[in-house]
Amino acid sequence: MASDARAPRSYVTGPDGDVLTLDNLPAADTGRWVARKKAQIVAAVRGGLLSFDEACERYHLTPEEFLAWQSALEHFGLPGLRATDARDYRHS
Repeated sequence: MASDARAPRSYVTGPDGDVLTLDNLPAADTGRWVARKKAQIVAAVRGGLLSFDEACERYHLTPEEFLAWQSALEHFGLPGLRATDARDYRHS
């Protein structure tokens, strides 16, 4: 019998082409979320390294916060994840 659950991946390619594993993802207690770290978390979820729920739990994110990161990255790339530029991108 086949399972619908996706097998977890051991690594994924990060936003800069770097290899991401569970061991080199940002720390669970990260306090300062720079654009690169946000993009790494989005890449980890997209690539199957973490599930959406695992990422939200591990990093104490609301689902809306993670989805906002994902949307900003998809629409505007890495610059869209910068907090200082976020309002400029939201209004364009």
